[in-house]
Amino acid sequence: MKICLVGSSGGHLTHLYMLKPTWEQYERFWVTFDKEDARSILEGEKVYPCYYPTNRNLKNLIRNTLVAWKVLRKEKPDVLISSGAAVAAPFFYLGKLMGKKLIYIEVFDRVDKPTMTGKMVYPIVDEFIVQWEEQLKVYPKAKNFGSIF
Repeated sequence: MKICLVGSSGGHLTHLYMLKPTWEQYERFWVTFDKEDARSILEGEKVYPCYYPTNRNLKNLIRNTLVAWKVLRKEKPDVLISSGAAVAAPFFYLGKLMGKKLIYIEVFDRVDKPTMTGKMVYPIVDEFIVQWEEQLKVYPKAKNFGSIF
């Protein structure tokens, strides 16, 4: 199985990296911002850079959609995993069109309101994971796996 881990640098990337026991035995690649924290955390990993800023930035949404198209066609992952933010959307929508399994993990710090990315991908994902019982009110089809931290 090949995994695509896609997310913004910073907390979203840290969130995904904390799942290392889940993904470390599989072939994988990452899509994130080319920033110092990402380069440091992902040293030795296969990484594809994406464009930022992403929030409400139409130009970078288009650019990241092109990145997603190229990377997904080249790498052919079986599953895409993300905890956000906006860079996940083009990867997930194209991944869905390509028949990939999609797993989204809503961030830890949103207890009673959805994130924009969460709202965007919720209708299309195969698994939507939350970390708080309260989040099930926002995402009734989600699964609560508890805190990753």
